[in-house]
Amino acid sequence: MTSLHMARIPSSSVTAYRDDGLLSRGMGAMVAGQLPPLPPAIAAFFITGVLLLVGIAATDGLAVFAPVVALLLAGPGSSHRHDGRLDWLVPVLLRIIEYGFIASVGFAHGVPAIVIMILLGAITFHHYDGVYRIRQHVYPPDWLATAGLGWEGRMIAVAAGGLLGASTAMFILLALYLWALFGWESLTCWLAAPRSGVEAADLGAHD
Repeated sequence: MTSLHMARIPSSSVTAYRDDGLLSRGMGAMVAGQLPPLPPAIAAFFITGVLLLVGIAATDGLAVFAPVVALLLAGPGSSHRHDGRLDWLVPVLLRIIEYGFIASVGFAHGVPAIVIMILLGAITFHHYDGVYRIRQHVYPPDWLATAGLGWEGRMIAVAAGGLLGASTAMFILLALYLWALFGWESLTCWLAAPRSGVEAADLGAHD
């Protein structure tokens, strides 16, 4: 039950849905929860959307990182409690931007559609698994978001593949890694989980 015992109950279920990686959490730590999360997430959503619409993802220069830089506007808000009336929208915006960015870069750089779908499938599985866990009070361990690179880390990896002219290879490697990681961790977690989600929450509270 190692993964269950190490799981930290977050200050808000909304923050658990964010799936922040090391970079995003580090940016959040710098502002110590003082930055409301929704306005910068909205700004990141629109800036990234505009950049993708004008074809930034299809370029071979440093501009491919522009959507990622824009998205990282949402990073400093990661440490906030997300207790505002509309803060539940933040994870939704992050999902749309991540999926949209990955798909745009993949198609712009000639990655086969099936490979794009396999990568997005791994990420979608992870997010669906997280949603179901949180509803059952079986929270994912902190290390999982780090090992899974977080939403920002996955986007940076995809952007780096585009810069290096190796998008297809990057998509394949990332998909294999994430399916292995998320599939293994989810399977071992649910096999070890108590039948009652309340029991699982109690286990995490006592450790």
